[in-house]
Amino acid sequence: MTTEPGGPADRKPVSDEARSAFTPPHGVERPQPLEDKHPTSEFAVPPGLSTEPPPGPEKSAFELPPGLTPAEGVPFVELAGDANWQDRMRTMLRMPAAERPVTEPAQRPEEPALVVPRVLDLTLRIGELLLTSGEGAEDVEAAMFAITRSYGLDRCEPTVTFTLLSITYQPSLVDAPLTANRTVRRRGSDYTRLAAVHRLITDITAPDHEVSLEEAYRRLAEIRRNRHPYPGWVLTLAAGVLAGAASVLLGGDAAVFLVAAVGAMLGDRLAWLCSARGLPEFYQFVVAAMPPAAMGVALSLLHAGLRPSAVITGGLFALIPGRALVAAVHDGLTGFYITASARLLEVGYLFIGIVIGVLTVLYGGVQISATLNPEGALSPVHRPVVQTLAAMLLCLTFAVLLQQERGTVLIAALNGGVAWVVYASIADTAGGSPVVATAVAAGLVGLFGQLMSRYWSTSSLLYVTAAIGPLLPGSATYFGLLAIAQNQMDKGISSLAKAAALAFAIAIGVNLGAELARLFLRTPGVVRAGRGAAKRTRGF
Repeated sequence: MTTEPGGPADRKPVSDEARSAFTPPHGVERPQPLEDKHPTSEFAVPPGLSTEPPPGPEKSAFELPPGLTPAEGVPFVELAGDANWQDRMRTMLRMPAAERPVTEPAQRPEEPALVVPRVLDLTLRIGELLLTSGEGAEDVEAAMFAITRSYGLDRCEPTVTFTLLSITYQPSLVDAPLTANRTVRRRGSDYTRLAAVHRLITDITAPDHEVSLEEAYRRLAEIRRNRHPYPGWVLTLAAGVLAGAASVLLGGDAAVFLVAAVGAMLGDRLAWLCSARGLPEFYQFVVAAMPPAAMGVALSLLHAGLRPSAVITGGLFALIPGRALVAAVHDGLTGFYITASARLLEVGYLFIGIVIGVLTVLYGGVQISATLNPEGALSPVHRPVVQTLAAMLLCLTFAVLLQQERGTVLIAALNGGVAWVVYASIADTAGGSPVVATAVAAGLVGLFGQLMSRYWSTSSLLYVTAAIGPLLPGSATYFGLLAIAQNQMDKGISSLAKAAALAFAIAIGVNLGAELARLFLRTPGVVRAGRGAAKRTRGF
């Protein structure tokens, strides 16, 4: 009997153990599947449960359900309308976005959907004016945040860098965000305009003032169109008097005062001419630094018995970018490192321009046999009354150069005079460290400036920037860069290190004084269990 290949005879007998694990043993009935008894999916809605949303007004996705407490607790924050808007908005910015309380807007637009782009544009334009005037990045963000919240835009995030301002508004988590940017191309020093912008922001954020968008745009346009309070010839005269006062602080007499003033005024006029021709600011500083150095060379050739180093250093004092230096360190202390780095780089370029202008003239003086030693250290001169008056005169002319309002010029001069007395008492009379003396004097300047800004509801720069004029490290920076250019590296690095320490002492002192004013002087309407600040790396 033959069978075909693959037939039953060729197959291996099936073993009793060779059965599937899913096959029930003999005599056990196969169970019925659950789907037969429950023919619904496990994702189906149980009977009696409705999927329709409960009736009522639609709520934001950012709001917590009623009765639900976050794991970290509910922050105790109260922001009243009569508080200083700078402190209120700075407190809000230093809080996480999820913990910021929702406040009632001071201004109520009629159609929010159509108003949002205009509010963002107004905010950017005001922020641009503040940034170009020298305000710190944190203060600019606080101002932008205050404007948007006053017009009912709660979920806005401003971002400020050295040349770009950006703001983003997102109505809710399900809506697309709206972002607007504005580029900062030109910078200027007009503190009268800065004070007017602060008054506008104060009126916008005040609940008892109704400032519509049209009114805000009109006032902003008037601020931009307003002429400077001082004409050009007054600014040139102020630059000369500032240089003369600085030369007296460094030990000069009346003749040195006049020579330094003439050199500074010539440099200022040359810089104005270069600016009108469209030259970059770097070359303007190069040209402006040449006349004071030329005056020093002329005194050396005439053997007049004056101090050429005092003339040169005093003449260059009006060119030192102290405002940008303090703003750079302030931004670094508050966590805006990109803006701080850009501002420090700008300061470095301007200092290099000063040194190039001076060295060019000094090289020409050496060729005509001028015996000049500008890198020599200035001998200390102790004339308390004369130097105090010179310091106040320096601050007054510095305030004029910053285009401050006439009512704030004398206050800034008095603040600078007090700062110089404190510095001289510690550094000269008590024989203390110049760095420590500078930090203490700058701290008092920052504290006084913050108190005045709170009282008048304006920017503290009006009372701080000009008052730090006598404390600026003009001679140390100039001699350090000049020594390095003459291949005296050890001496140059030592002098630059001293200048850097003095500059950081000024900026840290000003910032610390302002922070102490905010920390210990309680602002009405701002109550919080602990003062929130930025928690960053904590050292790791």
